[in-house]
Amino acid sequence: MVLAIRLLTVQDYHRMAEAGIFRPEERVELIAGQIIQMVAKGTAHESAITRIDRLLRNRISAQVLLRFQSPVQLDDYSEPEPDVAVVVPDSLDYDDHHPTPSEIFLIIEVADTSLKYDREVKAPLYAKSGILDYWVLDVNKRKLYVYRLPSPEGYQSESILAEDVQISPLAFPECIITVREMLRPMS
Repeated sequence: MVLAIRLLTVQDYHRMAEAGIFRPEERVELIAGQIIQMVAKGTAHESAITRIDRLLRNRISAQVLLRFQSPVQLDDYSEPEPDVAVVVPDSLDYDDHHPTPSEIFLIIEVADTSLKYDREVKAPLYAKSGILDYWVLDVNKRKLYVYRLPSPEGYQSESILAEDVQISPLAFPECIITVREMLRPMS
């Protein structure tokens, strides 16, 4: 006998949240129709997000809306909460919907304990949804994984950048960032 798994839609997920099924402190996201419990965030993770926030606000905030650990809707079955989403400005600040792939310039995940998940689960999901520019910052090994050229089979381009390398978001080539700027200073 084969058991069928019922996948939840984004609408199901929202109804569950509205009904109070999730505790307020519970950190979950909807990935490919399944509710995934997110891991606790460490100090290296949080400080990297703060540094990324500062960098992007100083360099491109007039052209974009920056969202941190907020949902994006990839399709009817996935609503992840990336650490950083650089999105098209919206007059309602996305009051009526979460940003969708056509409204997303860049997604950044910060990995201290989630590197494998961010690379093996989220990267294919973002690629299939057409996210053009996806970065995973490995705060432990001080590297940046850059994924570009999305396709239904995954990203066709993956680069691993050392901390002394510079990069720009595809949509903002004038915004040059050295990977090291997103990492904690070396002691």
